[in-house]
Amino acid sequence: MNSLDFIELEKKYGANNYKPLDVVIEKGNGIYVYDVEGKKYIDCLSAYSAVNQGHCHPKIMRAMVEQANKITLTSRAFRNNVLPLYYEKLAKLTGFEMVLPMNTGAEAVETAIKTARKWGYQKKGVETAEIIVCSENFHGRTTTIISFSTDESAKKDFGPYTEGFKIAKYGDINSMKELITKNTVAILLEPIQGEAGVKIPPVGYLKDVRKLCDENNILMILDEIQTGFGRCGKLFAFEYENIRPDVVTVGKALSGGFYPVSAVLSSKDILGVFKPGEHGSTFGGSPMAASIAMAALDVIVDENLAENSKNMGEYLLGELRKIENNKIKEVRGRGLLIAMELNEPARKYCEKLFKDYGILVKETHENTIRIAPPLIIKKDEVDIIIEGFKAVFKEE
Repeated sequence: MNSLDFIELEKKYGANNYKPLDVVIEKGNGIYVYDVEGKKYIDCLSAYSAVNQGHCHPKIMRAMVEQANKITLTSRAFRNNVLPLYYEKLAKLTGFEMVLPMNTGAEAVETAIKTARKWGYQKKGVETAEIIVCSENFHGRTTTIISFSTDESAKKDFGPYTEGFKIAKYGDINSMKELITKNTVAILLEPIQGEAGVKIPPVGYLKDVRKLCDENNILMILDEIQTGFGRCGKLFAFEYENIRPDVVTVGKALSGGFYPVSAVLSSKDILGVFKPGEHGSTFGGSPMAASIAMAALDVIVDENLAENSKNMGEYLLGELRKIENNKIKEVRGRGLLIAMELNEPARKYCEKLFKDYGILVKETHENTIRIAPPLIIKKDEVDIIIEGFKAVFKEE
């Protein structure tokens, strides 16, 4: 079967809820993927930052295979000998006291919302819990999460919506202040908005949010599912402002792309609000998930991926900004989470980059190209990306 055969088969039997580029990937290794015809591409999306460690990293692969030959799933009805080791590794690496394991990023966010609400009733004593979120947010696509989305395509015809959320303008601390009431239990936001087009808030914004939370006895919840584990040049994006959130959601690169693994990180006081039976997941914290996640974390640390992301990101960002073309509105980013915003739809540029130059990128919010290669990328490979972008925008 060739690419067209697979595309037609997918269209025939698959729900039409995605609009992928028409490249059919068969295998991957490091920063590269290969289509069914054998053509080689540089992956500049990294599965939305899930494969920060590169495709099919051998260390993570070994951990997965070794665990698969022992036991993959016990459910949480019984204990296993891998989960405690994973808890310890993740807690010590991140500096948080307690871990609640889940599977997908959206599950982690839902768990954080439940945590904040329960904390609000039990610890703060609110009457009806309220959570402040931000405009242009992206935290997943569950019913509760899309209830506070400002993206109409994510919300339309999915109501009735979950109540208890107020929306502040992202990057505007005064907008957030105006929404606080005695029932506010948490502020939930992304340190950098990835899906919105790599929107970076003003310097000092996260510090202001932290101060606001402290002054009003509110939990600060940061969604680092896409920005965390080295993507932005530090282990977490919040480290750029030297703050500490109360709750962090993590996922994606937590497994290096091998398995859905996510978690909520917080203190014993906050996550301690849960009692047995009040929240859980059959697969969350499985021996397989725990083994894979530990290996994925080791790769991030042992290979200094955050530092490489910072260095390669600064270089890539600087070179992309040198491209002169009036169709380019702005190039912005932090670490290897970069966006090129255009003055027109970006889709045709994404298609040209992959068809003519072997560079896989994807548009977001129609006019923005998101550029996020695996964090293992080397300078000569970054140069290939730069030359591809220069060529495409020179032609226009």
